[in-house]
Amino acid sequence: MSLFRPFASKPKVPGSASAARQLSGKTVGARLEATPGVTRYPTDAVQIYARPNFLPVDVCARLIALIDINRRPSTLLSDETGPEFRTSDSCDMDRWAPDVRPIDEAIAELLGIDPANTETMQGQRYAPGQHFRAHHDYFHQAESYWQKMSATGGQRTWTAMVYLNDVEEGGATWFPRAGVRVSPQRGLLLAWNNMNFDGSPNEATLHEGMAVVTGVKYIVTKWFREAAWLVA
Repeated sequence: MSLFRPFASKPKVPGSASAARQLSGKTVGARLEATPGVTRYPTDAVQIYARPNFLPVDVCARLIALIDINRRPSTLLSDETGPEFRTSDSCDMDRWAPDVRPIDEAIAELLGIDPANTETMQGQRYAPGQHFRAHHDYFHQAESYWQKMSATGGQRTWTAMVYLNDVEEGGATWFPRAGVRVSPQRGLLLAWNNMNFDGSPNEATLHEGMAVVTGVKYIVTKWFREAAWLVA
């Protein structure tokens, strides 16, 4: 089940600040800005970075094949929305599979985060008309699921997403509060910090997977936690 908290009409205070999350924002941001080929989007609202050609064509094709074989209807943790909020298909990747593990660990290496603090990569497929309405990736600490999440790695800090193909029309990732809209581009990695600079959840990270108009959109997404997610 996806652990997204969708944007609500009456938003709640999402959570408190954290020195550890603040440090993560600084260290990961500094690492990305020092990495050749990585650029930061020109907004002060959110730390958003792009790395074109992160995955080669053949790797993208293999991941697309895995998603097509194993996809299922996408789900949400929250019960506050209806079935039309997220209409894509998802694929739970096998973290240790030969076609998955090198990519999973390469994403963690790019951000400089311990792989143990990362959730297993998930694939998503968007057919024409499918979308994911505006939502946040971080956990809302006032929600009933927070106790379970806090015991399994805690808050989500960073998100990394890789587009696996070009899309003829539509399918952009849109951050309306940050003024950033990214069109799918095969191999492009997009990473953003879900926290403010003080380590509290950043409401400006609200983002939407816009509806595909023509073509099919494939992506993989990886979420990072503030502590270990994998059980030793």
